[in-house]
Amino acid sequence: MDNKKSLLVSGVTIISFVVLYFSMFVVNQWETAIKLRLGEIVGSDYTPGLHFKVPLLHSVKSFDARIQTLDSRPERFLTIEKKDVIVDSYAKWRIKNAAIFFRSTGGDVMRTSRLLSERINTSLRNEFGRRTIQEVVSEDRLELMSALTQQIGQQAAELGVEIIDVRVKKIDLPPEVSESVYNRMRAERERVARDLRAKGSEAAERIRADADRQRTVTLADAYREAEENRGLGDAKASEIYATAFQQDADFYAFYRSLNAYRTAFQTSGRTSTIVLSPDSAFFRFFKQQQGVTQGKPAPK
Repeated sequence: MDNKKSLLVSGVTIISFVVLYFSMFVVNQWETAIKLRLGEIVGSDYTPGLHFKVPLLHSVKSFDARIQTLDSRPERFLTIEKKDVIVDSYAKWRIKNAAIFFRSTGGDVMRTSRLLSERINTSLRNEFGRRTIQEVVSEDRLELMSALTQQIGQQAAELGVEIIDVRVKKIDLPPEVSESVYNRMRAERERVARDLRAKGSEAAERIRADADRQRTVTLADAYREAEENRGLGDAKASEIYATAFQQDADFYAFYRSLNAYRTAFQTSGRTSTIVLSPDSAFFRFFKQQQGVTQGKPAPK
């Protein structure tokens, strides 16, 4: 009898633990949960911790409440100038109302991402259609992203999610447009380079011409100064010769004749032949048998 009672108590205890175990559910710090009763939501947005439910009657669905990243594929949009741009964007979102999130998306994150992408692309198309390319790549880009975050946040509320931020990562021109833009930029840079080269050549020619002019002027001034100095030297030499000649004309004539003889007969190892008439004035001092002293013949 005691054994049966002991087995009964053990069975009741085990059944109680099993019932208690299936009557509890835990919500983690990074999760949000809803409680369903035969498919109908009877509780939502449970705080992290331990909660209770009725086994078999209630079911619990939990969702990741952390911030999610939606990285959209680059899309092509038209600006107010009717020019195509390729926009690469991303959004940060998280679940705000678990009940609305479950009703609108069935708790499917992929479906949520697809619905958010459609709303983001629609808002981007509207915002880019009101702006020029210069506006979307300048300081107005911050205003654009702020307006997108606010606009898409209002639309995402019906999905039970909150939009934290929407960012435009990159704005590109289509390949065919980019090539033409690059060609125009290349042509413009080449034109500027040609202008700079032409100005450089002009400056070089001007510097070269100025240098040639200064060289010509310097050489002319040097030649003029040399000729003046040579003229002054010749005049000084002539003056000295004249003074010497006036002091002793005969000795001066004799001295000049000696210099002429030295120049004529100095052969430096070579043979020289001079053909002159015997009565030439060149030999007049050879015919004299007496020297010259102070303009007078020396005594025999």
